[in-house]
Amino acid sequence: MGTRRGHRGRARWVTCGLVTALVVVATPLVAVGSAVAAPAPAWSLQPATYGTGDELDQPVTMSDGTVLRADVYYPTDPATGAAAPGPFPVLLQQTPYGKDVVSGSALSNTGTTYFAERGFIVVIADVRGTGDSGGDFDLLDPVQGSDGATLARWAAALPHSDGKVGLFGESYMGIDQFLTVAAAGPDSPIKAMFPVIAGNELFADTVTQGGIPDIEFSALYVALLSGLNLTNPALEPLILAAEDRDYPALAGGLARLTPEEISHSSTLVSFLQMVLDVETGQGSPGYNDAYWAARSPASTLAAVVADHIPAFLVGGWNDLFQAGEPLNYVGLQNLWDHRPQTASMRPDQPVTPRYQLLMGPWMHVTTGDGINLSALEVEWFDTWLLGEDTPLATTTTPVHLEELNSGPESTSGTTGTAATWVDAAQWPLPQTTATAFYFGPGRSGSDPVSSNDGTLRTTPPAAPSGSDLIAFDGISSACDIQTDQWSAGLLALGFIGAGTTDPCDKNDVSLGAGPGSLTYTTAPFRTSDVVAGPLDATVYLTSTTTDTELAATVEAVSPSGQSLPLTSGALIGSQRGLIPEATWVSGDGLPLMPVHALAAATLRPIVPGQVVREDIQIFPTMAVIPAGWRLRVTITTGDSPHLLATLAQTPHLVGGLYAVQRRAGAASVLNVPLAPVGAFDVPCGAVCSNAGP
Repeated sequence: MGTRRGHRGRARWVTCGLVTALVVVATPLVAVGSAVAAPAPAWSLQPATYGTGDELDQPVTMSDGTVLRADVYYPTDPATGAAAPGPFPVLLQQTPYGKDVVSGSALSNTGTTYFAERGFIVVIADVRGTGDSGGDFDLLDPVQGSDGATLARWAAALPHSDGKVGLFGESYMGIDQFLTVAAAGPDSPIKAMFPVIAGNELFADTVTQGGIPDIEFSALYVALLSGLNLTNPALEPLILAAEDRDYPALAGGLARLTPEEISHSSTLVSFLQMVLDVETGQGSPGYNDAYWAARSPASTLAAVVADHIPAFLVGGWNDLFQAGEPLNYVGLQNLWDHRPQTASMRPDQPVTPRYQLLMGPWMHVTTGDGINLSALEVEWFDTWLLGEDTPLATTTTPVHLEELNSGPESTSGTTGTAATWVDAAQWPLPQTTATAFYFGPGRSGSDPVSSNDGTLRTTPPAAPSGSDLIAFDGISSACDIQTDQWSAGLLALGFIGAGTTDPCDKNDVSLGAGPGSLTYTTAPFRTSDVVAGPLDATVYLTSTTTDTELAATVEAVSPSGQSLPLTSGALIGSQRGLIPEATWVSGDGLPLMPVHALAAATLRPIVPGQVVREDIQIFPTMAVIPAGWRLRVTITTGDSPHLLATLAQTPHLVGGLYAVQRRAGAASVLNVPLAPVGAFDVPCGAVCSNAGP
């Protein structure tokens, strides 16, 4: 019949037939609107039962003969230290950052010991061309997907394995999961995935914002990838020698570097060339074309659904992939429901618990703070690898969201005990109503440092004229949350370590000062509302140059004048053309989530003096605007140090003077999804707690 795994206090029948039957039962469950969830099945996290053993640097040969190296961690009998008989499911991760250092690091939420002690075999492999693996490295090279499929088949056949594999890991390791599933096909041993902070369209999510390169993250990632890739192999023998108390080896550890490890130094050269292509606007990586499509999860979602791979997605409202994580959820649910991948979900659209999304207040490196992410992973893999009847298997509200500014949580990435977490089913949230706030003249009296201090009004302008001048300078005040967000949260991490937060993450009022900034602010809200979803700033303007650069930052403004940054977006004017089938439009016909091709073929210069319309995609958020607070959008002609125009873009920007229109026939507007506080009436519960499920 199967193998009983009694160590978890319950019977577990690990047979293909029964697991399949449980999957079939769970799949058709639907959720509509904010329906009250049914009582959840009883399930509890198993305690740490086993010890942990390891077999390091195991060779695995790829289809082209390249040998990758993997570390294997397995459950042991704590009394004898011998390998426990199992059988156990396998959790697999590929990393470019050095498997030995990463496996025990908070960098990747990896938890090898945590999982092994609870009855999982864990495999951590070096991506080809990194660490101890052979071959040549290329950033998210599609070959890493076929490598992952080979690794999964190898891992499924390990001693004491039950033949089922789950994929896990964050960031690069999360993106690689999508590539692996797409390459593995429908009959692979991969049965579930848990990608954390993984993007959708990488060029639009992170490489650029609105076609303007994200220089801050590019510079940081060059340092991170090159540093870890080159130093981890050097550190690894020292770490192992120290653990083994092998003092002669410790003294001469660097001499133990293999030729393969030394050869990886060339990796940095190819990676720097790719970054240079982006920053100069030259070559294939400089535009959103086939190069990035082959590396983006968006191109793999159809395979994930077709191969019946459940996916639990984790993202952050201040993460690098803030825009892409909800789009992965939407794409998976749409494809499961036989709808277009890029369409917005219908308010009454059925959903499946096979695809879930957790969005917290996090930046990249703080993801999961305040949440028991490891326990969630165990529940997810218990559900889909072992067929257990868990709350995650039966939920009718598979979207789990924190409302920013709802308690003492930090927008830098940690969650407070009083923050509000809610569950939902569709995205965008059907409880919201798109509300158009039109740019108006000042002064609103809310921003003393702003040159215009304009207003936001729900009635469109009737006057035949009206505009505000703004000069291109390519820079802005760095005192905003974007500086921390696009450094992956590393700057904010220093403040968190000191027991505080970066004050700029809580107040970016200086962003509105200077000739390159304009602000537009509402009157105080009469009731408390929630901004929930993607936003759009449609700006009509004239320019003295053949291109424009605009950034839009949305803030909540307290009665005392604190300007709390919520989210932002940007656009290079020459890429203003929309993709109609991917752009989400609200009931009033305004874009709610404009999508731009950002391709070389879609470049359209601006005619100086001619009014143009630019729809800026502002990344999604969920935040409370308390009664008495205001909503503001700050328009700038730069975002420092986040964005830096390419060498090809800059000559068409320098010296630009823009007239932002706020008149009849050219009414600049901020389109915002709003709902009353309390409209989201399904609490998240244990999924969104520090204790976990």
